Amino acid sequence: MKERTKLLFIIMIFLACYYVPWSHPTIRQAGLEAFMMLQEYAREHVLTCLIPAFFIAGAIAVFVSQASVLKYFGASAKKFLSYSVASISGSVLAVCSCTVLPLFAGIYTRGAGIGPATAFLYSGPAINVLAIVLTARILGWQMGLARAVGAVVFAIVTGLLMAFFFRKDDAARETGQIYVPEEEDKGRTLMQDALYMLTMVLVLVFAAFARPALGSAGMWHIIFTAKWYITGFLLIVLFIMLKNWFTREETLNWVQSTWGFMKQIFPLLGAGVLVAGFMLGRPGHSALIPEHYIQTLVGGNSLWANLFASVSGAFMYFATLTEVPILQGLIGAGMGKGPALALLLAGPALSLPNMLVIGGIMGVKKTLTFCLIIVVLSTIAGMCYGWIAA
Repeated sequence: MKERTKLLFIIMIFLACYYVPWSHPTIRQAGLEAFMMLQEYAREHVLTCLIPAFFIAGAIAVFVSQASVLKYFGASAKKFLSYSVASISGSVLAVCSCTVLPLFAGIYTRGAGIGPATAFLYSGPAINVLAIVLTARILGWQMGLARAVGAVVFAIVTGLLMAFFFRKDDAARETGQIYVPEEEDKGRTLMQDALYMLTMVLVLVFAAFARPALGSAGMWHIIFTAKWYITGFLLIVLFIMLKNWFTREETLNWVQSTWGFMKQIFPLLGAGVLVAGFMLGRPGHSALIPEHYIQTLVGGNSLWANLFASVSGAFMYFATLTEVPILQGLIGAGMGKGPALALLLAGPALSLPNMLVIGGIMGVKKTLTFCLIIVVLSTIAGMCYGWIAA
């Protein structure tokens, strides 16, 4: 953090402490809601959801080669492979809308077509494995699934549309070959790596398994009762895998990568939860912003509500995972499920700083088209999801 930024941050805190009327009942209630929401996250989501997800993200960063992902964007790569890899690359790279920019600039200027490159540009921040898991945990598995499926579909459709609209420019652009370093032999088979990842995913699934609703099938109650025994068994299996299949250096790199994600994201997530709780409150509890304002702007499932959510999400900057507590507060204040999904699909992949940088890389015309495609697709997806949810 630059010294100027630190100074500005200190000044803002001082002004808030000096001028905010903390004795006002509404401000007091909003402050209480902020810390109640933070406690809710700490008790219900950190140990059983976020910690396993951090370890999965760390493992992906260490054991899945980014070079093996990026090599499919070269001019000689098959189109089917290019779009397939681009559409799921976010689950491997786990980056935000700003971190993805240098990766996008590198593959685009070194010869990737506009289609696969923009599919990757959208997918990178949109299919963040941590964000998908937290969305499903807090906003419901239906929203998490809709976000994951929508992001993959959006990446492919966006890339195909960009390739179609700018096919002449793309054909005339000089293409090169992306340099990809040789991959080292890890001494493990692909099946071993897959089983290792699957075991960690199962640990996350069973550790975060919520209490089933009354009247649900008896099988779900049996799983809930036995979830800690299953989780313990899976952890033993995971330990055996680590001991027999991985070197000490690889295990240390995994832990360090996990810690890197945690120290980067936890402070941002904590700040995001506090701000969301202060401004919007928890579901069923009012805070600083009156609920009728939210219901007027993004309540229901109208075209306006979905379009407003899409455009707002496209211009706002969300630090990784902070969109989830913000949406939790908005939904609790009356936001419709359709507009919520529209914001989830447009927000993490775009932001005003992101747009400015993209414009410098591929030009204003292509950037405006890219942003317009995402806003339109997010609006349509939000309306469709709102109809289904209703």
